[in-house]
Amino acid sequence: MARPIPLRKRLLVRLLITSVLIAICSVAATAWLAVETTTRAIQEEQGQVLTEDMDILRQLSGYAATHRDWSGVGKTVRALSDRTGRRIALTAPDRTPIADSETRNTALPPRAAAAVDPLHTDTFTEPGAQRTGIDPRAVGPFRLPRAERERVRLLAEKRRACFSNNGVQTRITQMPSGRSVLTDEDGTVDGGQVPTPCADGVLNTPTATEEKALAELNTYAGDCLKHVGGKFPSLFAATVDFTDRSMLTRYVGGKAETGIDTTRDQDKKAQECVDGARRQQLEPYVAPAAELFLGRGDSAVPHFDMSAANKAKVTGVAGLVLALTVAVTVLVATRLVRPLRALTHAAQQPPEQHVRVPVTTQDETGILAVAFNDLADRRERMEAQRKAMVADIAHELRTPLTNIRGWLEVTRDGVVDPDPELLASLHDEAVVLQRVIDDLQDLAAADAGTLRLHREPVRADELLEQVVAAHRVAAEAAGVRLHTAVAASKGSDGSHGLHGSDGSDGTPWLDADPVRMRQALGNLVSNAIRHTPADGTITLSSRRHDDEVVFEVADTGSGIAPEDLPSVFERFWRAEKSRSRRTGGSGLGLSIVRQLVTAHGGTVTVTSELGSGSVFTLRLPDAR
Repeated sequence: MARPIPLRKRLLVRLLITSVLIAICSVAATAWLAVETTTRAIQEEQGQVLTEDMDILRQLSGYAATHRDWSGVGKTVRALSDRTGRRIALTAPDRTPIADSETRNTALPPRAAAAVDPLHTDTFTEPGAQRTGIDPRAVGPFRLPRAERERVRLLAEKRRACFSNNGVQTRITQMPSGRSVLTDEDGTVDGGQVPTPCADGVLNTPTATEEKALAELNTYAGDCLKHVGGKFPSLFAATVDFTDRSMLTRYVGGKAETGIDTTRDQDKKAQECVDGARRQQLEPYVAPAAELFLGRGDSAVPHFDMSAANKAKVTGVAGLVLALTVAVTVLVATRLVRPLRALTHAAQQPPEQHVRVPVTTQDETGILAVAFNDLADRRERMEAQRKAMVADIAHELRTPLTNIRGWLEVTRDGVVDPDPELLASLHDEAVVLQRVIDDLQDLAAADAGTLRLHREPVRADELLEQVVAAHRVAAEAAGVRLHTAVAASKGSDGSHGLHGSDGSDGTPWLDADPVRMRQALGNLVSNAIRHTPADGTITLSSRRHDDEVVFEVADTGSGIAPEDLPSVFERFWRAEKSRSRRTGGSGLGLSIVRQLVTAHGGTVTVTSELGSGSVFTLRLPDAR
């Protein structure tokens, strides 16, 4: 009786533990993934919102820097709203509406997202604004008219050509004021270091419009600079960013001046005076300050926090998933284990009972049950064949041994004299006995896989001639005619080539053991001679078909009944059910043929009509 399986090793328990672990891991991984995905999605969305907010503020600040009022901003607001999907509203500092993308009369957010003032901005929405707090697109009186813009552009092209001739590559960039400047690939104005032949100062000389604006700026900054102290000339024109990229030039009376004696604190205060003067000068040219309201809240990334209610929901769902997993696992595992237990019980029964199991499913377990039943059937047939084989071997050996023993006993008792005729009879019986033993030895070697083959190239026609020569005497004694027929392969011109003995003449060749092949074909010929009446014919033929060499042994004998064809190659099978030795043979010849052909990688088949003869066909690999 089999020992009971420990609980921890039972398939049901293993499946249950595995399913629970999988469920726990799945729930934990899903929860973690949901939290991480949600948090990342929120971060990405808020990052996108922040980018959109900065872009909205940049464009509205640019509008204010280039327009004297907000009268036409509605179109820009609606375009921005359509592109971003946000509500955008502009109001005066006292909440007086200026423009709103929302057509319905809905309340504004509680606080403004930003202030839109091109003269007072601390954002990074436009390069240059963070330095002075003034939107660089606000140029006011420094905007060049068309004629001056064209003249400056021509000067820039001339200077770029000079730079190029001196090995400095630059490009022309037009600033918001309309002035053209040269920049290199890093964005540096005038390519960093100016070649000496190009340092003529013509391009950076203020135009008439810029001179007039500088004079006005000098007037606005004059009163402030008087209180700074230091040696500032009375006609100090202040620091002006002509190129809008920190290219600062200090002018006194319209000419550059160096060596002004000031301290760092005085320079800082002077810059503050200039910035204030620029705001005063630009104020008439820009739109007044406004408040910007956006449809969504601030851009801070919210922290994902799970509330107690959500925790309870997650815990409840996880518990439900675990419960369902356990229930389903128990149900499925029970159905899986039941047929396995039946298989185990059947396998533990005594072999002689040949127990089968019922096939109740069509899945892997059902396939296993079918295979088990097939194995039981084969084992039962093999057991029956083993018993029949033992009886057949005893029968085949008993007859010659009984004859030998009987003649030896009567000779010993002096009843018969050991004359040559008696000795010849005893020798024939010993030959029969030796033949049976040799056949059994060949079959045993084939079954064990120890049958050795000494392969070499063999011509099919020569092999057939050797077999015919070995059996010609026996055939003539039985009145049977032997014939051979070898079909050569067709050449490329459609003719049958016979041009040599190296295989080029089309004769089939095979890589085989010639001794074993003569034995296999000889067994077929011997069998055909025994079953072919006088004046009958036995034909041995060979031909090449695709990648095979086909041998056929056809006779005009008695033939084989259709119900006996499946048993032809079984051991000790003979057509004479009485197992009479009148026609000779041990019943092992055809079995040996099948084993030898299989060892060569080929197959053997038989076709027959009762009373018309039989055809045994051997198919072996071609040696080409």
